[in-house]
Amino acid sequence: MRAPGLFADSWQCAVHGTVHPLQPVVPPSVEALSVVVGRARVPVWMPWPLPVGWLFTGVICAGDDRSGGRATAVACSGPSPLGGPGELLLVAEELGVGLGARYAGVDGPDPGPRLRVDGPPHTKVHAAGRPTPLWHVEGTPGDRAVFAGEARGLWLWAIVWPEGSGLLMYDELVLTDLRDAGAEVDLLPCGALSPRIISP
Repeated sequence: MRAPGLFADSWQCAVHGTVHPLQPVVPPSVEALSVVVGRARVPVWMPWPLPVGWLFTGVICAGDDRSGGRATAVACSGPSPLGGPGELLLVAEELGVGLGARYAGVDGPDPGPRLRVDGPPHTKVHAAGRPTPLWHVEGTPGDRAVFAGEARGLWLWAIVWPEGSGLLMYDELVLTDLRDAGAEVDLLPCGALSPRIISP
C-alpha cells in the first residue's frame, strides 16, 4: 500500500485502488475501546448486555486519521451454547471496505452472491433498538458460521467460531452502538486478546 502523498490524498493499493488501512490491534481495555469509538464513523456494535460468561476480547478499525474509522470489528469470547469456548466478531463497515469479508474468509469486499436474500432471514438481532434481519453467508470456511445484513445503512457481519456456536445468533442478541452508550461501558468485562481478531 502507498500512503497519501503528492498524487493521491488517500491510501492506495496497486490491486484494489483506494483502501482504508487497518489500524494495529491493541489489547482489550475500556481505554482502547474508547479510542476506536471516538474515531469511528460507523457503528461499534457490542452485544449489550453481554451473554452470561462472555467477555470483550478485542477491537480493531480500518480507516486513517483524516477519514476516521470506516469499519470496526469487536470481538467477544465466552462459553459456546454447545460447550467449550466460543467467539463472536461483529463487523460494521461501509460498502466496499472488505473487513467483514476478511474475517468471514471470503473473497471480495462484500458478501455479494453468497448472501441469498430471496428467502426469509436466518436470524434476527436487535441493532440499536431495531429488528435487523441477518442471512447466512454461503461458501465460508467450515470452522465458522457467518451471517450478514444491513443496519443503519451499512454492512453488519456476525462471524462465530466454532460453527456450532452459531446457535448464539438465534437467541435474539441485542446489539448496542457503543457510540451511543453511556458510562456503563466503563464496567465492561475484558478478557485476553482474541487470536481471531489478530489473524482472521
